[in-house]
Amino acid sequence: MANMTPIDVAHAAMLAAPEDESARRRFYEVLAASELCLLLGREAEGDVLDPAIFEPEGAPCVLVFDREERLAEFAEGASPYAALSGRALALMLAGRGIGLGLNLGVAPSAILLPAEAMDWLAGMLPETPEEIAVRPVEFLVPKGLPEAVLRALDARLASLEGLAEGAWLVVARYEGGGQGHLLGFVGTTPGAESALARAVSEVLAFSGLEAAALDVGFFGAGDPVVARMAGCGLRFDLPKAAAPAPKAPGSDPQRPPRLR
Repeated sequence: MANMTPIDVAHAAMLAAPEDESARRRFYEVLAASELCLLLGREAEGDVLDPAIFEPEGAPCVLVFDREERLAEFAEGASPYAALSGRALALMLAGRGIGLGLNLGVAPSAILLPAEAMDWLAGMLPETPEEIAVRPVEFLVPKGLPEAVLRALDARLASLEGLAEGAWLVVARYEGGGQGHLLGFVGTTPGAESALARAVSEVLAFSGLEAAALDVGFFGAGDPVVARMAGCGLRFDLPKAAAPAPKAPGSDPQRPPRLR
């Protein structure tokens, strides 16, 4: 369907294969990466939110929607809300005994996630990746990463609008003899490095493959290294930036909003 959102697609895949752990992990990965509209009881004050609390099955939960129009349909008109990432929302709710109602009553992806699911999601989110300085001396054709990881990586990078011109996946050999898969971002927007590295880390965290590892590097568009990666690597394209939007509570994943 043309109007299916990424969450709708991931939710449908999870329902179609209830025994498939990778489909469940993929749903939670998409949820963490998505921008969600959190229904509020009143307008936000700075970074302090007062979400509307419901108890549809006797346990408290907040309501979120992956489209503004879905929230408006549920609320039957304009209502105060905060736009924040699923990642920030999970960190905000973790340990509070509050579940999550997603797209309830307005979309095929309607689901009620208990507080335990939000605690699990918050625990799955990786810390900021460690930065190291090491120089690649040779690039090789990438081999060995599972197809499911490549598809998840492609989908995640396709959602990172305006953060880089593109990326090349290669196998890199480093000074000192180390070797591993490297995702080299080209033409990165200044300040976007941590967001890109975190996105890659989350794809790996939700892959279910404990041994999966992927280094991340950043290169200028004119760097001679880029031509060497292009000669043997797998290219990923990132969409160009749209018009900038005002910052909203929860837009900075390092500073999730606080509950009132």
